[in-house]
Amino acid sequence: MSTNIPIPHHKQETERLMAEPAPGISATPHDDNLRYFDVVISGPQQSPFEGGDFKLELFLSEEYPMAPPKVRFLTKIYHPNIDKLGRICLDILKDKWSPALQIRTVLLSIQALLSAPNPDDPLANDVAQHWKENEKDAIATARDWTAKYAHS
Repeated sequence: MSTNIPIPHHKQETERLMAEPAPGISATPHDDNLRYFDVVISGPQQSPFEGGDFKLELFLSEEYPMAPPKVRFLTKIYHPNIDKLGRICLDILKDKWSPALQIRTVLLSIQALLSAPNPDDPLANDVAQHWKENEKDAIATARDWTAKYAHS
């Protein structure tokens, strides 16, 4: 006998994330809090972050999916759109959020941001400045940080 208890939206999403993980991304919910995820994103190939595994935390507020998930990097990263506290400057985590978007989309967008840093919309101004003035050197620093902080 099955009772039709509605499954919370994020539970279905979580099951799908586990069943069909996006390449280079893993998201595992905490056993004691299914709104809190441990995320690991592999640095994309051909990016300064290649070879690194970056740990993030993702939290779904009570308002989700009407409000975006809260996501931040726990692994140090040298990137113009990610600040020292790991906060991420990404439009879909702010004003471009839509309830139609999913955790998966958010994580893929963050992964894409690693491939395409945007120093014109910076969160870490010093890093963005470095990127604009000497992109080659900034990329070398990003590679160093990846080797130092993002290798397990």
